[in-house]
Amino acid sequence: MARTASIERTTSESSIRLSLDLDGTGASSISTTVPFYDHMLTAFAKHSLIDLQVEASGDTDIDAHHTVEDTAISLGLALAEALGDKAGVRRYGDATVPLDEALARAVVDLSGRPFLVHSGEPAGFELHRIGGHFTGSLVRHVLEAITLNARITAHVEVLAGRDPHHIAEAEFKALARAMRVAVEPDPRVTGVPSTKGAL
Repeated sequence: MARTASIERTTSESSIRLSLDLDGTGASSISTTVPFYDHMLTAFAKHSLIDLQVEASGDTDIDAHHTVEDTAISLGLALAEALGDKAGVRRYGDATVPLDEALARAVVDLSGRPFLVHSGEPAGFELHRIGGHFTGSLVRHVLEAITLNARITAHVEVLAGRDPHHIAEAEFKALARAMRVAVEPDPRVTGVPSTKGAL
């Protein structure tokens, strides 16, 4: 069966249309009106090999926060829907990704238990505006929204870094590479990879 999902989410603050295919090639078409976020989601698609289409708009005249967070919520919901009962997947994935001086590690478990551990961003990172629209604090908001709505466990740690752009991008790419492994079908797995029989 196709492991795909489409989500439409509309609030008074944003309007999101998102679709994905877990068994894609990393193709993407991303338009959120927040340029750096477009860059991050494009990188996420490319390195996870998840095809991703996003059309989002919102009250970015106030702040990018609502549009960014609601897009991440939609991405998490779509991941959960596309994964279905998670039969036959590898379940776990981890990746350590450098970007020049920055280094980030992500470990993912498609556990059905939403939990995020996020650490290592340098002091002041959360206040920095990357690309003029995207504050560093939004990285954690995105990770939280994806984790909670996809119902996964994720540990994301910044191991090194100075440039905010590089740090954020290393985090997104590490998550993408970890997800690529976790969602991949494992031909040796029969049914759901859990002693509980469900994830």
